[in-house]
Amino acid sequence: MNRLTSLTLAAALLMPALSHAQLFTLSKDEMIKLTAQNPFDRFPDGRPKVPDNLIERARGMSAEEVFAVVPGRSGFRNQYEDGFTVLHPNKKLVGRAFTVQFMPSRPDLDTYVNGKAQAAGLGNRINNQTAIDMVQPGDVLVVDLFGKVSDGTIVGDNLFYYLMKVAKAGGIVCDGGIRDLEGILEMDMPAYFRKSHPSYLTNVTLTGINVPVRIGNAIVMPGDLVVGDPEGVYFVPPQLVQQAVDSADTTHIHDEWTRKKFDEGKYKSSDIYNAPRDPALRKEYDEYLKKRLEEIRKK
Repeated sequence: MNRLTSLTLAAALLMPALSHAQLFTLSKDEMIKLTAQNPFDRFPDGRPKVPDNLIERARGMSAEEVFAVVPGRSGFRNQYEDGFTVLHPNKKLVGRAFTVQFMPSRPDLDTYVNGKAQAAGLGNRINNQTAIDMVQPGDVLVVDLFGKVSDGTIVGDNLFYYLMKVAKAGGIVCDGGIRDLEGILEMDMPAYFRKSHPSYLTNVTLTGINVPVRIGNAIVMPGDLVVGDPEGVYFVPPQLVQQAVDSADTTHIHDEWTRKKFDEGKYKSSDIYNAPRDPALRKEYDEYLKKRLEEIRKK
């Protein structure tokens, strides 16, 4: 049994245990109902699984290109958040959202949740590693730590390394902190977080795994496509992913053709951009667009 198969099976087996532990999680049926517009396959727990080929195509998208579709044409107005510290600004973040929710610790809630966790055989305490050990290849760990930085560090360098090397995660988005920044800077995985801090994660209770979470002004659903660039992070609902990447392909080709014409040095900007005014140039562009789209979508 390979690692992906065994981890997928483990995640499926853990879901009933997590429900029994009274975390705010979803059954498979609830997940399917919540994400009913998902057009793709699903993980065993029901989480939408955006195809790998679309994830690869999404690596070429910018925030502006996502904005043209989400919310530009779809009305999803609360899918973008910025103001993060970006670990590697030149490295695009792309992957499927694996969501985790924390709340400030409260003794009665903490005792209840951890008591149920013990009864379910999940150890003495539910913590960040409970969720980290469920992350699948290509997932982005999206963590709602309600902006907490001091005592709100979701990972240090060892758990960051685990996510990168063993879980093969796509990256991290944390509305909270990380620690061991000096060591993490050397690791080639994207991460978006509020700040770094030397403290460890404490005084919080894990209250949800793969549930809807809030990241700043954005709402994130399990299985959303996460796209991060130097400006910020978009969380794209699965039902809009195909439209978004197709639209981005057209934008890239338009920009490519526009700059080719500018390189010729014989046109004013308004002759070419935003759209060519001359019918002959318009015909040239339409033919170029058709040819390049065929080339891109054969890959």
